[in-house]
Order: sequence, then C-alpha cells, then structure tokens
Amino acid sequence: MAGGRAGPRRRPMTLAEAGPGTENERVGLVRLSMLRNPLILKPELGKPMRNCYSLPGPDFTYGMYMHKRDGGVPEAIGHWDSVKAKPHKRVMPRDFVTMGCRAVDEGCTKAREFALYYKYMDIRCKDKNILRYGCKIPPGMTFGRPSRPPTPLFDIMQHRYKELWMERQRARTVFQHSPVKKKIGEVRENRTAFLRTHPPPVKEESFWHPQRFEKAEPHLRTFPDPDSRKKALSASH
Repeated sequence: MAGGRAGPRRRPMTLAEAGPGTENERVGLVRLSMLRNPLILKPELGKPMRNCYSLPGPDFTYGMYMHKRDGGVPEAIGHWDSVKAKPHKRVMPRDFVTMGCRAVDEGCTKAREFALYYKYMDIRCKDKNILRYGCKIPPGMTFGRPSRPPTPLFDIMQHRYKELWMERQRARTVFQHSPVKKKIGEVRENRTAFLRTHPPPVKEESFWHPQRFEKAEPHLRTFPDPDSRKKALSASH
C-alpha cells in the first residue's frame, strides 16, 4: 500500500538506504538532514513510515534506571516489609463561641479583656467526624438502618386482619342505620357560615363631607318651604 501506514514507524533512514532506485533517491549531494525532514522524506512502497527523529546508539537503555534493587519476588515473599501507620493528630480550630460565652461569665466587657481571655484560654472545637480514617469507633455504635418489625405470620394465617376489617364494617353499618345518631361534638362555624345565617345590617349611604361643614347652612334655598324639601328627599330615597 502506498504511503506505508499499516504498521508502526521504523527506525530513521540512513544514507546507504537512500541509494539509486529507491523512493528517496536524490540528485547531487545527499545530506543527512534530508532524511530527518518529514516534509522531504518520501514514503516507501508497501512499508510503514519511517521515524525522522535521531535515535541513540545500540548501547542505550530505554526506561528509568533504578538504583535500588528490591530482590524481586523471592525477596518480597521471604522478607515482608510492613509499614506502620503514623498517628495523625488533627489540629482543630479555636471555638470562639464557647470562649466568648465563658469570657462573659467571667465578667469581661471590653475588647482588651476579651483579647487577654482568648490568649490564655485556648478552647478548641470538638471533632464530630468520629468515622475519620484512623479514629476509634465508639463501642455501642451500630452501622446501617434498623430492621423492620417482624411480620405477624400467625395473624396472617388466622385471617386476623380480615376479621378486624369485617368488624369495623359491621359497626359502621349499624351506626349508619341507627335512628338516633349520637352527637359527637359541636363544630364551630367559621365567619363565612355565620354571615350566611346572620347577614350584617345594610348601612345607609351618605355623602361624605368635611366635619367643619356639618353645621353650615346652605347659601341657596331652591325649595319654597322645608316641607317640600323633605318630600323631595324622601322620594329620592
């Protein structure tokens, strides 16, 4: 296949391989830099693409050199090296809420007194995360969710729940067909139900005017006498 990308890249090409009759034949002076440029290097027919990077010699060892020898599998089986975990003590932050309450109990009222109290009384917060790695678990602690109460198989086999349901249905039927129903308790009516049975009195409409004009007399008298005025107002109402 032309292009040669069917397999992994091969080692860089040498000047001896770029001879006459090959795809990378050059006319004139052939330099080694021509075989290191991927833009100039031509692919070979039926061969994978060559690597244009300069590789080290045959005496070069690839990988990382380990200065310490662990002995391999026999050393690991015969001499098992166990590592002890170092105790990790977590430094908790200061509990300023507790220190402030205790400072008030001691009679501190000024900022300088509070600062001196915080300096000599170092109270830390409690570590509530008791399940942290390396911490001790309380002896009475139980993990998981509590189990469900056991199912009463004896009541299920004896059809106890069916009998209880039938008894409630019989009592309900007797109560519904009883002539006199017992009064369980009075239900207090709300405001809406009370206003339905006791509607409030209708207020008479009156035109509003300022209080200073309550006793003021009219400047114009369009009625011939007071009786005519009363009759006209009563007819309008």
